[in-house]
Amino acid sequence: MTQAFTAAVVQAASLPTDSVAAAAKAAGLIAQASANGAKIIVFPEAFLGGYPKGASFGTPVGMRKPQGREDFRAYHEAAIDLNGSEVATIAEATAATGAFVVMGVIERDGATVYCTALFFDGEKGLIAKHRKLMPTGAERLIWGFGDGSTMPVIDTQLGRIGAVICWENYMPMLRMAMYDQGVTLYCAPTADDRDGWASTMRHVALEGRCFVLSACQHITRGAYPADYDCALGDDPETVLMRGGSMIVDPLGNVLAGPDYAGETILYAQIDPAEVIRGKYDFDVAGHYARPDVFQLKVDVAPKRPVARIGDAG
Repeated sequence: MTQAFTAAVVQAASLPTDSVAAAAKAAGLIAQASANGAKIIVFPEAFLGGYPKGASFGTPVGMRKPQGREDFRAYHEAAIDLNGSEVATIAEATAATGAFVVMGVIERDGATVYCTALFFDGEKGLIAKHRKLMPTGAERLIWGFGDGSTMPVIDTQLGRIGAVICWENYMPMLRMAMYDQGVTLYCAPTADDRDGWASTMRHVALEGRCFVLSACQHITRGAYPADYDCALGDDPETVLMRGGSMIVDPLGNVLAGPDYAGETILYAQIDPAEVIRGKYDFDVAGHYARPDVFQLKVDVAPKRPVARIGDAG
């Protein structure tokens, strides 16, 4: 069995309009966390590409304002391509440290952007991604919907690693799909900084008998441009997201956080044996399941809007 190791969650501010600079900042944080012994490092939702907290993209019901269209154009430009320099920067940082990194990004695919978690292996670089299945509220105006083809749980020397983004964690069937894949390191990049989030993370850990690593940004209005359309005002000192990052063990005990004080990196020792100890009396996808009563079907096929058949000649 894998020996105990150190995990880290990064609570830091993105550079919302400069993904190249944000990637460079992330690389520095990866080096810092690795120097402190971290073998797995989890970053917040939308760390590359930016989380547009408080923005409306000019969309009252029944209309779209010209400025909102321009705001989306700029947001699309700030998103990353998976073959771009930002991904290369993170891959280089993981190669230099050997760390496994889960990175929240805004991914550009054609004219659509997705809220995505990328998985980086120190030896192999970018190995997988998870696109957020269900954007929340007004996020649906700007982000596309993921499908069942990007819900991986990755077998590593540290354990089985998966990611569920922000309010996806309130989707019971998605959580069950993760538990069924044997997730032991359940990563939760988020933009939710409310008091109740900590309770959700403890519940997930208890329900899945897994370690939960949740990362949220601590970011102020000053990180965004002066002309940024923000419902929370224009005072640069206004805190738009206050963090609350944390690490929880499989019995719901909080190992680190939640921290609301500012930018930081939180660390905890992970003993993989705690997963099996926890599942002794509760294995939700095993002996505590009742498949004679309840069953979940998961469609993992990619969904494309156009299927081309035949020979174009």
